[in-house]
Formats: sequence, C-alpha cells, structure tokens
Amino acid sequence: MRVISLCPSNTEIMEYLGLTDLLVGVDDFSDWPDSVKSLPQLGPDLSIDLDLVEELKPDLVLASLSVPGMEKNIEGLTARNIPHIILNPQSLADIENDLIITANALNMPDRGQEAAAQFRSRLENIKQESANADWRPKLYWEWWPKPVFTPGSINWLTEISEAAGAENLFKDVELASVQTDWNDVKSRNPDYICVAWVGVRKQKVKKELITNRPGWEELDAVKNDRILILEEELYCRPSPRLLEGLEKLHHLIHN
Repeated sequence: MRVISLCPSNTEIMEYLGLTDLLVGVDDFSDWPDSVKSLPQLGPDLSIDLDLVEELKPDLVLASLSVPGMEKNIEGLTARNIPHIILNPQSLADIENDLIITANALNMPDRGQEAAAQFRSRLENIKQESANADWRPKLYWEWWPKPVFTPGSINWLTEISEAAGAENLFKDVELASVQTDWNDVKSRNPDYICVAWVGVRKQKVKKELITNRPGWEELDAVKNDRILILEEELYCRPSPRLLEGLEKLHHLIHN
C-alpha cells in the first residue's frame, strides 16, 4: 500500500506500527524517524499541497485534526475523492486507539492490537513506578511564552504529569489549552517549570528567558533551579512518542 501522512504525529504512529516503509510522502514537519526526511515533502501541515498528494496516488492518506486549521486538508481530500482516515487524539487512550484504527485501515489489524498492547504496558509500568513517589510536584507547562499558553485539564500533558507522579499546575481549568499570564503562573507558584515551546527546538530556548521575568525570582521552581527545557517533539505531539517523554520526565523529577 502507498500511504501519505499529513502531520508528524501520524508519521510517528506509522513508525510505532513498524510500517514506515509504506510511506510515500509526508508533511514538512515530520522529522522522525530520520528515514522520512528523504520522502517527498508535501508542505506544512496547515498548507498541504493536495495536487502533489494526488500525484503520488496514495491508497490511504492519514489526515488529522490535531491542530486548528487542518479541516481544509480534509475538505480537499474529500473533494478529490482521495481515500483517507481522520485522527484527532486528545488523550493517551485516543493515541492507543489510533494505533488500532490506523492498522485496521491498512488491513493489518494484528499489528495494531500488538502495538496498542505494548503502548498500554509501557504506560502502566511508569504509572506503577510513580505510585510510590514520596512527592507529587506541581508542574507548570509552557507551550508558548507570549501570549502565555499552557495545557488545561483536557490534555494529554495532564495525564503525562499524573503518570510521572506529579500534577499539572492548571489541571483545574477545563480546557485543552489555557491562555494565561506570568502573574497567574507566579500566584500558583509551581515546583517545576517545564518549557516545551511548540515548533521550537530546545537548543534555542535559553533559561534566562524564563528566570528574567518580573517577580519570577520568587518562584520555588526558580529558587531551586527546577527549570526543565524539554524537547517539544516529545511533549507537544499526540503520538506514542509521548511515552518516551513521560519516561524522561519521571526520571528528571524523581531522581
């Protein structure tokens, strides 16, 4: 089968299924595994070149609604009668289920069940380790600095925080993404600041950009040097790679 992926999380699902060799094209932001970088690139996920998609004659396109604005890709695929499925994961359970949905669409249901079982087992192992944690620190996740965006309760990073033996500082806000400000964060006084700016490599994020904010020298996280500059690709994409991020986070806050 000839498969096209229109966003990084879908590409990563194909890798977890062991089916990356079926890919014949990906969006510009798909960068893992390394082998996909040599495939035809179809444009950024919000501006996919549907003419090029059609030229590649896919048997299946993996579309997504994981980012606002992707709806137009799906409208275009539908208008051109290009076979596709739509993934829209919001939780770890959704990601596990997407492994099954994708494998079923590729007529390899056993592959999906096996990958989902491995995903679930890996998640449960970390949860069991975290259950014995003496301390459950409050984590402030920063997705974007100006304006400030952080995940609320309806987001996989709230689940990742809990699975790692911690809690999301903004878990009381019933939203997937919360727009807030530096004073609100300061008033909540997190134990850790976890920086994962969407689309920005961790090497470009300097700690001083966090510590120099007005009044933030009073924060426990700053006083105790508990500022984690993290790989956005392990925390901001709804793919099975979140488990790699979870394992790393667990190690950082409990060791």
